Amino acid sequence: MGELGLLGLTIPTDAGGLGLSAVRAGRLLFGLARRGGTVFAKLALQPEFSSLLLHVGTSALRSEYFEPLLRGTKLVGNLITEPEAGSDVGGIQTLATRRGDQYVLNGVKSEAAFAVDASAAIVYARTEGAAAGSRGLSAFLVPLEAPGIERELVPDMGERWMRRGTITFHDVPVPAAHRIGPEGGILEALRGELTHERALLGSIYLGVGWASWSETVAYAANRVAFNQPISRQEGVSFPLVEDWARLESAWEYVERVLQRLDAGESAEGEAALAKWLAGEAALTAVDHAIQFHGGRGYSRRLPHEQRYRDLRSARLAHGTSEISHVVAARALWSGGHSKP
Repeated sequence: MGELGLLGLTIPTDAGGLGLSAVRAGRLLFGLARRGGTVFAKLALQPEFSSLLLHVGTSALRSEYFEPLLRGTKLVGNLITEPEAGSDVGGIQTLATRRGDQYVLNGVKSEAAFAVDASAAIVYARTEGAAAGSRGLSAFLVPLEAPGIERELVPDMGERWMRRGTITFHDVPVPAAHRIGPEGGILEALRGELTHERALLGSIYLGVGWASWSETVAYAANRVAFNQPISRQEGVSFPLVEDWARLESAWEYVERVLQRLDAGESAEGEAALAKWLAGEAALTAVDHAIQFHGGRGYSRRLPHEQRYRDLRSARLAHGTSEISHVVAARALWSGGHSKP
């Protein structure tokens, strides 16, 4: 993908990316997801998932890790989730203790994508003495071959290509120069990154959902039951028509949010809703695809079961559906939402 120039879609050209607008990137991601599922589309966004390195990382870190990530020669993961902390980053317990010109890292990260494959990861930790809550978090670029790191693969229900797992840090030394941004002040930069990620993820989910929907529409026109195509039976045709409306409406909303981001407007609440709305529309469409293909739809002979398992992560990844509602509600009642 690096050789094809499919990494770093929205990363500026002077930083080695394609420099696409969010809208154009969303359309490209939709096409990738429709043709190849979540794997290629989400890998295309991996530099965006690590854009803290570009925006607040040192030039040395950008040169050693971010530029190779754009070329596809290094894989950098993100480690936020812990056994007792997920969407609530204030619950993060991983501790980074300053000792001279380095930090010593202790803690456990769970559900980590590329747990056994990434060469390095951005690790979010609380520095010793930092106040409780979401403030006081710091980010560190940690080579995952460092001494004191244990990596364990945990099989997933879906998106198995990510090979998620648990990563444990036992007194892992991290150079102070590997801290990304100011100590205890990474949250605002992370929020901005998440806003763009969530809106773009909506495009991916819709591409996957549209693939199953269009295949099911074609199948329903040719599958005969009770002497007529099942497309003439309201129990099949009505849900597919409703899926059509949901997928189209969700796409219009996602594009509108991406346009606002391109215009430099604040859209944190809308981006959270875009991810949620797109995920729900796509998941429903794939569920109908499984149902209307019957037993074969429920089998691995058709792609719908894998798409369903992969899409199910939409309700969890990059903030749960419940957190999406919290973010949107906060924007709604603070006046930070777009007018209809």
